[in-house]
Amino acid sequence: MLFETHTLSNGIRLIHRQVDQKVAHCGIILNTGSRDETDAEWGLAHFIEHVIFKGTSKRKAYHILNRMEDVGGELNAYTTKEETCIYATFLDKDYKRALELISDISFNSTFPEKELEKEKEVVLDEINSYKDSPSELIFDDFEDLIFKHHPIGRNILGTPENIKKFKKGNIQNFIKNNYHTDQMVISSVGNISFKKLVKMVDTFFGSIPENIRTNKRVKPQIYKPRTLVVEKNTHQRHCILGNIAYDLNDDKRIPLSLLTNLLGGPGMNSRLNLSLRERHGLAYNIESNYSPYVDTGVVSIYFGTDKGYLDKCLSLIYKEMDLLCTKKLGAMQLKRAKNQILGQIAISCENNENLMLSVGKSYLLYDKIDSQQVIYDKIESITAEELLEVSNEILNKDNLTTLMYK
Repeated sequence: MLFETHTLSNGIRLIHRQVDQKVAHCGIILNTGSRDETDAEWGLAHFIEHVIFKGTSKRKAYHILNRMEDVGGELNAYTTKEETCIYATFLDKDYKRALELISDISFNSTFPEKELEKEKEVVLDEINSYKDSPSELIFDDFEDLIFKHHPIGRNILGTPENIKKFKKGNIQNFIKNNYHTDQMVISSVGNISFKKLVKMVDTFFGSIPENIRTNKRVKPQIYKPRTLVVEKNTHQRHCILGNIAYDLNDDKRIPLSLLTNLLGGPGMNSRLNLSLRERHGLAYNIESNYSPYVDTGVVSIYFGTDKGYLDKCLSLIYKEMDLLCTKKLGAMQLKRAKNQILGQIAISCENNENLMLSVGKSYLLYDKIDSQQVIYDKIESITAEELLEVSNEILNKDNLTTLMYK
């Protein structure tokens, strides 16, 4: 894949891939998220994602909503613990419209107090909805247990008490302190020449004042395994167990991604799905996940089951982890595991929206993009010995934290 890059005078970077398709995708990705909040700001990064759509110096909320939808496009945003993204999908003829709108809401939002109060109710409802879903809530409660007393462990939504207190000044202060131009990437996949795109981006983003990051994020404290049982009035028993893991700059993150995919990835033939669901019929949902951050990471295994099957499920999970820690994969097993994740990556890259977002994040973090062939070669070079080493470092039963909803 051919990607072209450019850096504006204020530090904002651009990455683009030209494709011969009518539908285009572009967005701005900022290297800031909920982990960058103070205790009093908990929930603010996500709240800002909501209220940037509520009015700018030249548009009301109604006009923002209709600007892309009037031409059949879509405007969206998301917040994670380490990033914020505002992006659009549209016909290639509407590049100028999309870029101008993204710039307007990203840098010219006015945050009218009346709109803030209305949107607080929306976020409060989102928090309540989230609390009603134990299969989602347990993931954030687990990371809070893993990263005790550190902002990266907190859920992105915040608390009702905090949300109710937020004012325009809080928002403006967070933006000033965390929206750094050298930590922004505009990512694009669509049918437009790079020369034309650079000119548009410079028009709409080039005049943004330079704001270079000088502060550094605080790394989470030393990890200690914990076990917590929480009483919940639910039919199912929910359980999640895991460990801290490699960060985004660790070479072992690739073998670990392969390992978690083999253990409990989205494929129906994952080891945990075959064991708990197919062979024993104990769980509808069983999965393993790996989330790398800039200075740490977390691996988790989640399942929901009937109250009488909890111990049996844990026993089967420990058995599968023990096998990965004590027995090297055979040549055929390793080849199948590699082929599966290679196929998943290739299919994901066929989705241009996913491609735009993933490439933008990679460029934001590493200031470069590995070609698909480089990624394939890294996966192909993984050995059974490496996977055994990673298994013993991450899946060792003595190092696991466990959270149960009973």
